[in-house]
Amino acid sequence: MNRLILAASALAAAGVAVGTAAAQSGQQGTAPQPAQERERCFGVSRAGQNDCAAGPGTSCAGTSTRDWQGNAWKYVPKGTCTTMQTPRGPGSLTPIANR
Repeated sequence: MNRLILAASALAAAGVAVGTAAAQSGQQGTAPQPAQERERCFGVSRAGQNDCAAGPGTSCAGTSTRDWQGNAWKYVPKGTCTTMQTPRGPGSLTPIANR
């Protein structure tokens, strides 16, 4: 009888451990990540991949019409914009004319 109770207790404990591990692994994907400081970087997005407000003729995210469009911006980690290189030059913190 004691062996039966001991075996049942061990199985129950194992089930709880498996259930807890599954719940924790499921929560990892949905847990909020720490906010990273980001900034708008103009002229670094591909056509249709801007984050928002690409200037005249566009309205919001995904509306830029050409690669590296100077008035289209994309969020990038703060401090990296002006070091990003595209085939048309570096990114800019302000809209780029004639691009």
